[in-house]
Amino acid sequence: MTPEEMESRIVRYGDLKPCKTAFIDAHTPGSDQKENFTIIGGGVSESPDQHVHIAIPHGFNIGAAGQPPKCRNSLHSHRTAEVFFVLSGRWRFFWGRYGTAGEVTLEKGDIINIPTGIFRGFENIGTDYGMIMAILGGDDAGGGVVWAPQVIQDAQDHGLVLAETGKLYDTKQGQALPDGVKPMPIMSDEDANRYPSPTTAEVVPHYVARYWDMVALADRKPVLVIGENGMLRDRPGFEVGLLTRGASTTDMHSHDRPSVLMPVTGHWRVVWDGGETTLAPGDTMSVPENLNHTAYPSMTGDAALFHIVATDDPAGPTATDLN
Repeated sequence: MTPEEMESRIVRYGDLKPCKTAFIDAHTPGSDQKENFTIIGGGVSESPDQHVHIAIPHGFNIGAAGQPPKCRNSLHSHRTAEVFFVLSGRWRFFWGRYGTAGEVTLEKGDIINIPTGIFRGFENIGTDYGMIMAILGGDDAGGGVVWAPQVIQDAQDHGLVLAETGKLYDTKQGQALPDGVKPMPIMSDEDANRYPSPTTAEVVPHYVARYWDMVALADRKPVLVIGENGMLRDRPGFEVGLLTRGASTTDMHSHDRPSVLMPVTGHWRVVWDGGETTLAPGDTMSVPENLNHTAYPSMTGDAALFHIVATDDPAGPTATDLN
């Protein structure tokens, strides 16, 4: 594969195209400044304005959320895995029926594998614009987002209506539901209350990995962060590994399916049969299946890179879920 061909499979941080109307809470005060990015796969955006950078199926989706300080993402749930790692900023993740059951603060490089089947949200509690990168299980990302009832009700008060088709309509812009299309039904309180509300002590030890713990374990060989035998033992339909300077090698290897490289710190030289490039934090690279390649730091200093590849496990609830 030539460098020009490979460049079409690389999304540079500076080239990311945001959507500011991706979800139903886009006009709700406190959530109206967030930006959504769909990097690989169709994602779960409810807006036709969402730009998809790479549409090639990988068995999972890659996206990102960018938010200024004090901006939050409203309570929602997914039917497949949702994994985040912090690229920049300081973030509070919270969960439960009303977002009060538990919470954890994550900083640069930390990763959380949020259990399926619980309402969750997150907010930037740092002092600057922050970015979190997301991995969603399955090519269709579980069919979309399940919103807590109060989120849909609040959105209606600010002009946004979600159709039963999963598409957003903005009444402030004169949009209305097409004939024959009904609004998305609002979940009853009875159904919403059936969603688990695990405590912080139940979630954090099993679903959160700290950056420096991962780096320490990856001192001499890559560490499996999420996977059947990983630090966070789960089988969400993909595996997440961490590579550091000490664990990197110039030896080439390949996978029988596409894989993704996402630096969190440092600059990484990626070499493949046909060319090479350099990735920086925030860049995302899709490596084709059966292509020999390797990655190693190209400069001195701290360097860590997440590696994601799909598995044959179903992209749905797993044995470790708290439901």
